[in-house]
Amino acid sequence: MRIDLHTHSTASDGTDTPAELVRNAAAAGLDVVALTDHDTTRGHAEAIAALRGLPEPAGLSLVTGAELSCRLDGVGLHMLAYLFDPDEPELSRERELVRDDRVPRAKTMIGKLRELGVDVTWEQVARIAGDGSVGRPHIAEALVELGVVPSVSDAFTPQWLADGGRAYAEKHELDPFDAIRLVKAAGGVTVFAHPAAKRGRTVPESVIAELAAAGLDGIEADHMDHAPETRARLRGLAADLGLLATGSSDYHGSRKTCVLGEFTTDPEVYGEITRRATGAFPVPGAGGSPAA
Repeated sequence: MRIDLHTHSTASDGTDTPAELVRNAAAAGLDVVALTDHDTTRGHAEAIAALRGLPEPAGLSLVTGAELSCRLDGVGLHMLAYLFDPDEPELSRERELVRDDRVPRAKTMIGKLRELGVDVTWEQVARIAGDGSVGRPHIAEALVELGVVPSVSDAFTPQWLADGGRAYAEKHELDPFDAIRLVKAAGGVTVFAHPAAKRGRTVPESVIAELAAAGLDGIEADHMDHAPETRARLRGLAADLGLLATGSSDYHGSRKTCVLGEFTTDPEVYGEITRRATGAFPVPGAGGSPAA
């Protein structure tokens, strides 16, 4: 089985629509794909409809989820939440607060960029974001369009959009311990996304141990932003803390260089995720059954 548990669509900052993402996942030979847009479940219905429309026997299953924006002691981190009840009121309210803060935050960052001499506008960023939840990747793409940086990843530096960078602005974000509590209350499963990715400061392993004690289910060890030695270290840490170790592409369509299925999750680990979840279940595609 090929299982990719971290992807994005145009519902947040990917370039594939949810339907295109599902079709591309099937074409890539995946057995399971998780749609984990930033702080939103808005793409789930379209993805499920596309899954149902795949020709038999596609055999692809969809895991519904989201990537929650969190911050602890000034350090940003992302929490993957799988198979939770999207209508649970407290978690829904927190996701809405994060989403509502994205537009004023983006406009603040655009203002800082203009003060730095970059001729970026809100209209340009809004066009790039389309119907998605506006975020730094959309601003980064605007910088690419303007020739300020050669690629989206080159915008995530202290010179520009990285945490604490010259054009950075904070937004409402969850405390990760609250995120774990809220996702658990909604019947979901939590995995710390790319915990060692060098996108600014990272939390120490002692904090990961505290998160594990608070109910964290796993860490995303195999990821494009983790070097081989880092992946091995994180797998060892997961074993020491009794956490699940996952692997995922963090696919964003053409906005990043990673491809669907570039890193995958062991079927036994995936099976444990589905066993722990009570808020929702994987959605089988045409000719398939919920893979577990």
